[in-house]
Amino acid sequence: MLDAITKGFRTAKNKLTGKAELTEENIDDALRDIRVALLEADVELGVARRFLARVKDKALGEVVQVKTEDKKGKKFQVAPGDHFIKICHDELEALMGPVDTSLVLPKPGSAGERPAGIMMVGLQGSGKTTTTAKLANYLLKQGRKPLLVAADIYRPAAVEQLKQLGARLDVPVFHEEGVRPADMCRNALAFAGTKNRDVILYDTAGRLAIDEEMMQELEQIKSNCAPENILLVADAMIGQDAVKTAGEFDRRLGISGFILTKLDGDARGGAALSIKDVTGKPIKFLGMGESLDKLEEFRPEGIASRILGFGDIVGLMKDFEGVVDEEKAEEDAEKILSGNFNLNDFVEQIKLVKKMGSVSELLEKFPLFGELPEGVNFDDKELGRVEAIIGSMTRSERAHAETFFKPRQDGMATIGHDRVERIAKGSGQPRNTVYGLLARFFAMQKVMKQIGGGPGGAGMGLLSRLPGFRQLAQLKALKGMDPSEMAGMFGLPEMGGALPAAGGKGSHAAAMARARLMGFGGAPARVISDEEKRKMRDKKKAERQNKKKARKKR
Repeated sequence: MLDAITKGFRTAKNKLTGKAELTEENIDDALRDIRVALLEADVELGVARRFLARVKDKALGEVVQVKTEDKKGKKFQVAPGDHFIKICHDELEALMGPVDTSLVLPKPGSAGERPAGIMMVGLQGSGKTTTTAKLANYLLKQGRKPLLVAADIYRPAAVEQLKQLGARLDVPVFHEEGVRPADMCRNALAFAGTKNRDVILYDTAGRLAIDEEMMQELEQIKSNCAPENILLVADAMIGQDAVKTAGEFDRRLGISGFILTKLDGDARGGAALSIKDVTGKPIKFLGMGESLDKLEEFRPEGIASRILGFGDIVGLMKDFEGVVDEEKAEEDAEKILSGNFNLNDFVEQIKLVKKMGSVSELLEKFPLFGELPEGVNFDDKELGRVEAIIGSMTRSERAHAETFFKPRQDGMATIGHDRVERIAKGSGQPRNTVYGLLARFFAMQKVMKQIGGGPGGAGMGLLSRLPGFRQLAQLKALKGMDPSEMAGMFGLPEMGGALPAAGGKGSHAAAMARARLMGFGGAPARVISDEEKRKMRDKKKAERQNKKKARKKR
């Protein structure tokens, strides 16, 4: 996601790493890479120019705090390049914000009130019908009683698609054959009142392009139903065209905000950076993935952090909370940390990861892995292969692998060759792949017993002294914390030392996150311009010449 933009910022950041000061020359050099990245990502030209101008203005016009300390009084230094990245982060966040994910809805349980209307509009192919169902699912989790209205009578199978999605959610779908969409939506409003539905989602028709007939139909629906919310579903993959489309819909209908879809499938992401600045209307939700639970509230700080390689721990925790039972998670963690886990537990963790999304997407959100080296990708099919191998084992083999596949010192199996042959055939994988999985499993068991089985139970011993583990153990306490505090917690220098960023230049992200948390407090050092730098050079040159003249006189 947003790979084109991330690449540009990474290159700019590397160019400033190790610089003792920020000058117009090296700032312009860094901004040149960012400019190319923004334009390649299809960010609107005016938006890109204004963003770059604001970054340069702040980078040259502010005082940099190079020495600071944390709440415990521990002192450390912040490089000028970190200050530049902090400015980029703040400007990216401001470009996409301020965020407003609210919807105008009646109070839960309000009897007799008119159902709130949410009108879904957009071009054909933007994922509008699926997004309508995702939003219904989102409202269900908030205790709402939504009604879906299949008002797209033009696209083949659109009505049937919404009915199937509604059946999966157990949400009623209203549709009338041979009735004009505007009249159907008005009738749905009356129907919702009799069925005690408090929210109505109107799935309207899309077109391949904006046309007068389409816009008039939408205006009639708006006039008949007076929906409190009009959301434009925009495909992030069409870039600047999404911004132009948004302008016309807003002019004719007065939209409340956007739902941006397919951002996870787009390496550019220009629409995410442009659409708020150009239209003035907020992005409310992101449609990420195909399943009906893949709709998340838009968080500019999370997108900005991921672009700059700092991860998105808030988004990661929301994903985690959505699929994990807290008590079971604690039990599983205790098993794993003590080394007393079997292949059943192993496959359960794989299923959990698959529920949360792709591995690459999850690692992007994790601060330790925010900056993966270019070209490094994780094949999610590998999880399926592991699951197939374990699924081809018997219950006894999964529960007591050490009995049936006794490991040698090098981790390979010495007994159970016939069993391995059977498992390989059953899973459709080579024998070496099965042996490799068993070797990794036994190695993991051994390591966890060594580092997690010290005095005081699971998680003590060597594990408690691993760099960064103390911060990871505080994941449970993240709920409700300020995002900047989370960034600081996961950006401690000791973690950066353990896992250097791509390129082998140390954890630039860790230093920046720490600096952002501390607010750059401490002794100031002013950023100098090229003109001031030239004067300083001339002054030093004059001093050297005067010293030479003085020596000659002696």
